[in-house]
Amino acid sequence: MPEITAVCVSEQKGTRKHPVPVLELRLGVGIPGDAHAGNWHRQISLLAEESVDKMRALGFELPPGAFAENILTRGLDLKRLPVGTVLRAGSALLAVTQIGKECHNDCAIKQSTGKCVMPTEGVFAVVLRDGKAKPGDKIEIAAL
Repeated sequence: MPEITAVCVSEQKGTRKHPVPVLELRLGVGIPGDAHAGNWHRQISLLAEESVDKMRALGFELPPGAFAENILTRGLDLKRLPVGTVLRAGSALLAVTQIGKECHNDCAIKQSTGKCVMPTEGVFAVVLRDGKAKPGDKIEIAAL
């Protein structure tokens, strides 16, 4: 069963995020206190452990949040989900709004690793229903 392996936040954009015990996910906000919170289409970032494992195989030591992801998962091929997919993450509902992104050159993550998987394998979402998500919670497709 696909699950959440880590949840992370950061106070500034373009920096690595740090793990926290639980995320509070709010409609119209995303994650209160996170640098990407707000009423826009990229409130939450998700990345699969399988994507990070590709970089780890190259010899990089990459803790949760290394690619500025809010939610790290295992067992769900996030990058293949169509925009509009509704995910149940813990007790929250999220809608996928974007797959991948343009990576800016001064990104701290890209500078430290030489490559970033978020532009091709990261997924972005908005909160549809308030809830909480933490490591060990299930993440599943609620609707396509």
